Amino acid sequence: MSAPLAGEPLSLRGYRWLTSAALPFFLRSTTAKLREAHVDEVRLGEKDGRASLPRPAAPLVWFHAASVGESLLVLTLLAKLAARLPGHEFLITSGTATSAEMLARRMPQRCRHQFAPLDAPGPVARFLDHWRPDAGIFVESELWPLLLTEAGRRAIPMALLNARLSAKSVKGWARFPAAAARVLSVFRLMIAQNDEAAQNLRALGADPARVSTGGNLKSFSPPPPVDSGTLAQLRDALGTRPVWAASSTHPGEEAVALAAHSTLLARWPDLCLILIPRHPSRGGEVARLIRESGLTVARRSLGEWPDTAQVFLADTLGETGTWYAAAPIVFLGGSLQPIGGHNPFEPAQAGAAVLTGPHVTNFTETFTPLVASGAAREVQDAASLAGAVAAWLDEPDKLAQARDAARRFAADSRASLDGLADRLCAALELAQ
Repeated sequence: MSAPLAGEPLSLRGYRWLTSAALPFFLRSTTAKLREAHVDEVRLGEKDGRASLPRPAAPLVWFHAASVGESLLVLTLLAKLAARLPGHEFLITSGTATSAEMLARRMPQRCRHQFAPLDAPGPVARFLDHWRPDAGIFVESELWPLLLTEAGRRAIPMALLNARLSAKSVKGWARFPAAAARVLSVFRLMIAQNDEAAQNLRALGADPARVSTGGNLKSFSPPPPVDSGTLAQLRDALGTRPVWAASSTHPGEEAVALAAHSTLLARWPDLCLILIPRHPSRGGEVARLIRESGLTVARRSLGEWPDTAQVFLADTLGETGTWYAAAPIVFLGGSLQPIGGHNPFEPAQAGAAVLTGPHVTNFTETFTPLVASGAAREVQDAASLAGAVAAWLDEPDKLAQARDAARRFAADSRASLDGLADRLCAALELAQ
């Protein structure tokens, strides 16, 4: 077990002891989940800090991203830094098998992925002993106390990007103010998504001079890939039928989208809804709901196409960009339920007009100007969702204006990436 830092708060010492004692249980649990996801056996030891790849000889920049959304953000920023730092190598850590699979397909050269070690003394020490990163960049809200304080003890320059803390996280950290301040002291630079997140960091003990607000860095993420062959097949199946999409939907939201679609079919009998559940594993459940709603369905996971089906259930992974390319109007889920919303930059980059519910706390700083620009509209329920889709279908010129506004918004948001790369290189002392 690594020794406590000098003057380490008692709460962190207790956390160190508890995580060490519980490590065997958590190792069994996490490795079992990775096995269920068919992760290669050689990689299971990464959760225990046992690397499955050698460390490159060059300077190494380490990114930590919790899951798929954060990993996508990392890829764009990593590409920008890689162009500036041709002599550096890169490491991405994340926690999920889905993110590892996505990164394996999309990682650039000079980059490798490992599963993040469990936040216990042994795994953390083994991970840092092996990789010895020259700088570290954490994305969003995962603040692992031992991993961060151990990086601080080793004087690894660290940054926190796209910072956001849920009300639950703020409340939890506030119970241990000394520990929160110690963990946050590791970061030389903290860029929050919005003013509320920045204030939360300061309230938890972050140095105000190191905290700034930089908007939602997911605006830098690359557009989701479009498979031209699949897109052509979908368009052939649809023919001249009008189409809209409901994407990243959660339980309770599919029913709203289907009710809205039923209303719209009374005026546009050939209208097709592309329904994209947030979790494709719910495909069977959602297909039953569609049929119970009295609508016909074609399932992508079964190789079906919506030749005449009223709903095309896109229950597969990695194809959302293709569906956005086919849909001029996209409703984003996670927003009619108190979930916090999902990334509007992806449909905006595809040139889709965006609809959202009111619960967008994860993207408040994004949806407010997006709505103000005319690229998005807020809806409350099935009736208002149907009304918003109908309004755009009724007036193609206004729909075209909204789609143009969405494209401009996405392009303008990406323009500040160079400035972020400059700040990171300066704060983390990264030089070519």
